[in-house]
Amino acid sequence: MQITEIYKSLQGESTHAGLPCVFVRLTGCNLRCLWCDSEYTFQGGRKMSSEQVWDEVKRLSPTGGLVEITGGEPMLQERELVPLMLQLLEAGYRVLLETSGERPLERVPPAVIKIVDVKCPDSGEANTFHLENLDTLNGDDELKFVLSSRADYEFARDFTRQHHLAERVNAVLFSPAFRKDATGARDSSHCLLDPQELAEWMLADDVPARLGLQLHKFIWDPALKGV
Repeated sequence: MQITEIYKSLQGESTHAGLPCVFVRLTGCNLRCLWCDSEYTFQGGRKMSSEQVWDEVKRLSPTGGLVEITGGEPMLQERELVPLMLQLLEAGYRVLLETSGERPLERVPPAVIKIVDVKCPDSGEANTFHLENLDTLNGDDELKFVLSSRADYEFARDFTRQHHLAERVNAVLFSPAFRKDATGARDSSHCLLDPQELAEWMLADDVPARLGLQLHKFIWDPALKGV
């Protein structure tokens, strides 16, 4: 497997925000979102066997707990990744998979909690979501929309209603995009969409979704890696 980094921090997003978590960040992505804050994962990294990844996860969290598989796009390495996720589950870890939903998800073990990012128009990668993936989702999974404009919000609102997402998954998340060059101040000034404005739109439309902020970018410098 090609790995960019493995580290332990607090989960910054999703309904698991604030919990200690080991992150396994895979290298490579086939999308190029305009606001992407992890472009450093597109190339490089280091080759690690599944056994080496497993050993590092155990070293960081020997008694179990939360593990997130992320990227880049982790499902580009599906052949090696699926056995690793099964191994983690069998050892008692709770496994999250952060994915764009552009790749098919039917081979993901059902016990893995999928956090699937539906790309909005202003990401530059609209219409890349694999609609068949909706049928793979269960009541533990989550769908996320990263928003940078009113147009993005309206797309997410309408997609949520059209596909009855609140009835399919544990949570629907609307999250303001951060500027990818954000650094220094640990506040919402770096958001491409004002969280207060987003909150007011959601309340006005009674959207069955949860507003999410990237917690780690308010705790540490937004440019810091490995947190």
